[in-house]
Amino acid sequence: MNIAQYLQYWRAPLEILLLWYLIYVALFFIKGTRTEQLLKGLVIIGIVYVLTQLLRLNAINWLITKLFPISVIALVIIFQPELRRGLTRLGQLGIHQEDIEMIGEVSKATVALSKKKVGALIVIEREVGLKPYIETGVAIDSKTSEEMIISIFVPHTPLHDGAVIIQNGRIAAAGCMLPLTQEEKGLPKSVGMRHKAAIGVSEETDSVSVVVSEETGSISIANGGKLIQGLDEENLVKSLKNIFYKPARKRVSFHIGRLPVMRPSGKKRD
Repeated sequence: MNIAQYLQYWRAPLEILLLWYLIYVALFFIKGTRTEQLLKGLVIIGIVYVLTQLLRLNAINWLITKLFPISVIALVIIFQPELRRGLTRLGQLGIHQEDIEMIGEVSKATVALSKKKVGALIVIEREVGLKPYIETGVAIDSKTSEEMIISIFVPHTPLHDGAVIIQNGRIAAAGCMLPLTQEEKGLPKSVGMRHKAAIGVSEETDSVSVVVSEETGSISIANGGKLIQGLDEENLVKSLKNIFYKPARKRVSFHIGRLPVMRPSGKKRD
């Protein structure tokens, strides 16, 4: 058997394997996002389309055929943040390693602010740039330190109500305005503007936000559109390290059936 015949023999299994893995990765990316609900809706529309053809319901079939191209354009516009975030993740060639000293300073400042019940919102940039949000605040460009972060969030100061953005391990700006999440279903009533802004920017980018509630002093993290609440110092540090620090990738062995898984404002500010 020559090489051409050998490749011809393995072509079909290889294509099935690659298609299965691509579908798995796509589902992994959209899990827990609005796109997951969109996919379910598209599956239902597909089933309805097939049924209308089998039952020869020509009027409904014609309507679906005409509306489908328009709906695709509308869905691209509506789900632009998810699409942008997904494409960004696909384009990442490596893991952005944040300075461990910076994470330690952020954690210590957050705990200190929490004990005093001082509201705070700290956003850490990762692969997706936060320049549009940095430009809404006051440029600082200073070393990230516990003292600096605490001084920024001193109550009744000009920068207290905005967000601090950390870029490349340094405080880039303070008093920044962020987009609010549009997905408010399932959020506790205690969640205020700071938390909604933290979730909002994590939906638009791959940034990570640390929030301190002004009312309760509780600490939360927003990442990937999800909010993790009620963190203490130990869990805060652990969560940040789990997000930013990834272990070295192990050598991969491919076996069939065991593929590797690869603007805050208003009366209520918390």
